[in-house]
Amino acid sequence: MTETSRTKTERQKVSDVEATPATGGDWARLKEELRAAAGSLGIDKIGFASADPFTELKEILLNHRAQGRESGFEEPDIDKRIDPSLSLPEPRSIISIAIAYPSKLDNPPRSEKGAYRGILSRSAWGMDYHHVLRDRLKRLEAWVMERVPGARTLSMVDTGALVDRAVAERAGIGWLGRNCSVITPEFGSWVYLGEMITNVPFPPDEPILESCGDCTLCIDACPTGALVGPGQLNAPRCVSFLTQTKGIIEDDELKRKIGNRLYGCDTCQIVCPKNKGLHFDRHPELKPDPEQVKPLLKPLLFMSNREFKERFGTSAASWRGKKPIQRNAILALGNFRDASSVPELIELLHSDPRHEIRATAAWALGRIGGREAKEALLAALERETDEAARREIEKAAQSAAASSSAENFRPAPNNSAEQ
Repeated sequence: MTETSRTKTERQKVSDVEATPATGGDWARLKEELRAAAGSLGIDKIGFASADPFTELKEILLNHRAQGRESGFEEPDIDKRIDPSLSLPEPRSIISIAIAYPSKLDNPPRSEKGAYRGILSRSAWGMDYHHVLRDRLKRLEAWVMERVPGARTLSMVDTGALVDRAVAERAGIGWLGRNCSVITPEFGSWVYLGEMITNVPFPPDEPILESCGDCTLCIDACPTGALVGPGQLNAPRCVSFLTQTKGIIEDDELKRKIGNRLYGCDTCQIVCPKNKGLHFDRHPELKPDPEQVKPLLKPLLFMSNREFKERFGTSAASWRGKKPIQRNAILALGNFRDASSVPELIELLHSDPRHEIRATAAWALGRIGGREAKEALLAALERETDEAARREIEKAAQSAAASSSAENFRPAPNNSAEQ
């Protein structure tokens, strides 16, 4: 098919939808029918937005990139991020959906001396939310296609081209909070977002005019100062981003700020007044397993790929593989100053084939301190060939030498996330 004939075909599909609405041409009525059906589709909130380009975002995104504040996980083409028509030709509207997720654990296990635990952020509790959202968007698509012959749709989760928060804000799902999350009146910011672009001309909803007022609790509480302004995030300093990287975290302050977080960070949502007292367990597949989301740290250090998949494969925390979680578990043991973990950390320092793990084990040993840690670090320094790992080992050896034995038994640091 030539480009010209393909374009004509796309236009014909659009005109077919406009000419033969399944409900007598009343798109507003169809929209309200869909809103009423949302609950039966497993959707907690639904909103409708125009498919006009998000032109107001372009300068913001360009400035964000120029200042080096991107995570690297987002769509690289900024034009695609702001123009729905670059994803679906001739779009007429966008449907935004929200699914509420749990914020509390029943009988959560607690860290004990010699048996310290890490924590996964709430976005990694239960089944991977990408799968849950895609399931709901498939149900939504089937509902629309059944009632509008010739409809075209394109669904996206947070890895899609569009900025899902901007879509949700335009569609009246909620407003963009200072913590960079969409805050809904019903569920706070404990929601997952997805969207569906379509050529069906659903009338748009009105945006919510509520805001955070003069509250800055999230900005003040951010462990690393990554919230650089209302709705502005410096991703490379965000703990959530850092826990998902795979390399050596070279900044010692950032290592300490990670605390015992294995994946993600919820601090800016926990302190938000709009989230106070809110907890939702509407979706069984999002129910957390306490032992999965607050696991003991030492058993994580030597997991095989198979064990990792069995334990974390259904969680959103698994998408970057086992190395980031193992590295973060080592950081947590160092931050807890867990002297009982020194033998395991020495084994990693001397035997692990991954230089990032050796370097992080060195840092943890330096933070824990003591003669055994110091001797192991000096021995490792003699045979380490990776330059980045050597630098970490040298610093750690100095720290271990300067440590007093009393530091071995300090309580968990304030940056731990026993939440």
